[in-house]
Amino acid sequence: MERELAMEFARVTEAAALASARWWGRGDKNAADEAAVTAMRAMFDTVNVDGTVVIGEGEMDEAPMLYIGERVGTGKSVQVDIAVDPLEGTNLVAKGLTGAIAVLAAAPRGCLLHAPDMYMEKIAVGPAAAGKIHLDATVTENVKAVAASLNKGLEDVTVVILDRPRHEAIIRELRAIGTRIKLISDGDVSPAVATAIPNSGVDMVLGIGGAPEGVLAAAALRCLGGEFQGRLWPEDEKDLERAHKLGVTDIKKILTMDDLVRGDDVIFAATGITDGDFLRGVRYYGNIATTHTLVMRGATGTVRFIEAQHRSDKKPKYVKI
Repeated sequence: MERELAMEFARVTEAAALASARWWGRGDKNAADEAAVTAMRAMFDTVNVDGTVVIGEGEMDEAPMLYIGERVGTGKSVQVDIAVDPLEGTNLVAKGLTGAIAVLAAAPRGCLLHAPDMYMEKIAVGPAAAGKIHLDATVTENVKAVAASLNKGLEDVTVVILDRPRHEAIIRELRAIGTRIKLISDGDVSPAVATAIPNSGVDMVLGIGGAPEGVLAAAALRCLGGEFQGRLWPEDEKDLERAHKLGVTDIKKILTMDDLVRGDDVIFAATGITDGDFLRGVRYYGNIATTHTLVMRGATGTVRFIEAQHRSDKKPKYVKI
């Protein structure tokens, strides 16, 4: 993909962040999500790609979500797969909490796993621990491997995990070995990316979360040199049918980076909506708003943090500030 697309995709996540941030703390997660989706879809229409959403938030009859199979872009130039979450952390925005982002990943057609909308068992680490962890290892074994790779004691390793009843056993084991734990209510893409960001304070992500978010995290870690492993975690027969329809034949297979994101030609972009581990949220100053965006290219390993100012009197009508 052309390198110029990195900046175009950054504009897409900026638009979604600017639109949804107005709903910070207002208790209406659906309105925040709709604002992000509407702005993202409109900005995508200006990007010269022939894009197909392979990981989205819903089906066609659940508009305004960007749905799997939706075509985005002008329809010109390169054919790309798009993984997208216009608002990762709807509850975070509604409740005025930290960690919400607008995020997308893009790769040439056929290079992103078409992840079904179901749960996935996950482990994510940064570059130092890449190749030293395994999804089938015990929690203690994986934490020890991360600690050794970072030259830290077990008590200095920070593991992020969703605060869910299904994680009680993992949390007990982490506490038994004295590891620091950061429990989050929603949004596990951001902390997974943070494992590969120096001084983010996050060393590892464990637990079961959404499969689509797993592919987004893997795309980011592909750019940053980290590692992500996942395994689909179906809850019922409907989940199994959904996986089979997308071509998943071995539901128990450990999905490696090569399964999730094939090749290095991938672009990842994320804009902070609320403050998080490595991105600041949207700020408003009269008719000016500021955004903080991370955009990366796997092909070159380039990582950019972009601070931008946006003037409401000069923005298109679909980008509300």
